[in-house]
Amino acid sequence: MNQPLVSILIPAYNAERWIAETITSAIAQTWKPTEIIVVDDGSIDRTLAIAQSFIPQGIQVIAQANRGASAARNRALAAAQGDFIQYLDADDLLAPNKIETQLNLLLDGNLDCIAAGEWARFYQHPDEAVFKPEPLWEDLHPIEWLIRAWEGQWMMHPAAWLVPRAIAQQAGSWNESLSLNDDGEYFSRVVLASCTVKFCWGARSYYRSGIAHSLSGSTSDVAWRSLWRTLELDRDRLLAVEDSDRTRRACATRFQRFIYEVYPAVPDLVEQAEEWVAQLGGSTLPPSGSPSYRLLSNLVGWKQAKQVQQWVNERRDRRDVGVL
Repeated sequence: MNQPLVSILIPAYNAERWIAETITSAIAQTWKPTEIIVVDDGSIDRTLAIAQSFIPQGIQVIAQANRGASAARNRALAAAQGDFIQYLDADDLLAPNKIETQLNLLLDGNLDCIAAGEWARFYQHPDEAVFKPEPLWEDLHPIEWLIRAWEGQWMMHPAAWLVPRAIAQQAGSWNESLSLNDDGEYFSRVVLASCTVKFCWGARSYYRSGIAHSLSGSTSDVAWRSLWRTLELDRDRLLAVEDSDRTRRACATRFQRFIYEVYPAVPDLVEQAEEWVAQLGGSTLPPSGSPSYRLLSNLVGWKQAKQVQQWVNERRDRRDVGVL
């Protein structure tokens, strides 16, 4: 019997500082065979040239005009020939046995499942990563997985997953109209297309954090509207599968968290979110923040506290750049 092929798909944009380390971690996988496909999404630094330097080691490199991360992932997925799909952002890393550990689990009678794995953040070097168990670190039914993730704001970053190709095909392509939380929206479809989310201990990936100007930290109007759209899509998808008190509560919690996060920006979306929280049965999610923010919220209400917080931050930022 032939060994299943795993496609490692790496979208890259202006990642010259990290792309070589990321590709090296893909090449170092103990599972063979693999194919590694890098899609450079119109980088204006040396990302493409660095990726192309690995072509003699068997990787494929595709260059396209800048269209966004989702478009780059779709381009890589269209070129992939593998039986399993491994996504890997251009600044993240895989432990050498990550794919082999998950694949052995899926091949043991779990081909209708997806595999998640241990992951941890790092800033400069992967040795900084501390792997601490979280509520999603166990085998879960897809609906239970989404409820836990949404109510507790837990996550799996793209590299933590290994997805059978049949499930990826059922989930569909990445939504190229999205920016912020495009990965969350995509993997919610992948989760619902699976029979069970299997958690694989020992299958480790490393999530680089603290990058200036990263998409995940964006607070632009476009980013907030992308996040809003993912909440709408996820709500409709989950309630179409199970419309119950528990699923409606999970959706309401996400909309309430969105309100806390974006207010006082995008007031039209805040108003719509408040309407959806009410329609879904309400949310008991309290505002979160520093002890001083929580104290102020208790005294004057969270909206007033958020406005004060924003004013203080703006004053500090202006002082830091010498405006005041």
